[in-house]
Amino acid sequence: MDTVLYDPYREALAAAIRAAAPGDVARHRDPTCWPAFECGEIDEAEFVRRFFREGAEGVSFDIDAFNRVRRAEYRFLPGVREIVEALQGRALRFVASNYPVWVEELREAFALDALFEGVYSSHHLRVRKPAREFFDRLVSRIGVDAGDCLFVDDRAENCDAAAAAGMRAHVFDGAAGLRARLVDEGLLDARGG
Repeated sequence: MDTVLYDPYREALAAAIRAAAPGDVARHRDPTCWPAFECGEIDEAEFVRRFFREGAEGVSFDIDAFNRVRRAEYRFLPGVREIVEALQGRALRFVASNYPVWVEELREAFALDALFEGVYSSHHLRVRKPAREFFDRLVSRIGVDAGDCLFVDDRAENCDAAAAAGMRAHVFDGAAGLRARLVDEGLLDARGG
């Protein structure tokens, strides 16, 4: 997310978390539950149960509020859908995201299977970026050489990892920068198509 769709994770957390004091959230949060959920090691119920460490008092997590805000706030980032559509027939397009099982909701709600040749998340690959295994599993699934891929991500560390795996990489900073890179790559022409 955050290269194709806006991810409202922070807004959803704000709606879901109740804490007696602001410092309680950081002090009681289990830092292992989100990565485990993204990799499909735990389900949503376990994610909620483990969000705060065992024995944490004065904090709660409302998954209904979280999901309500999360679902309402997803949207395409400005100009990105148009770029993805313009690439049809010029390049294979894949989603490669750190995201849990919720990616399946997004697939349906935003018709991602009509825009991309495949959707692969950490939930499917069972490993998160920037681990090398993420990129190895991705290219194995899509059936192309790493050197034939232009990897686009909003995090430099993920782009660095993709480059270390043999891909060309672009740090996403908006549609204009991505379009310029795709023109440089010869995948789009400068006139907009």
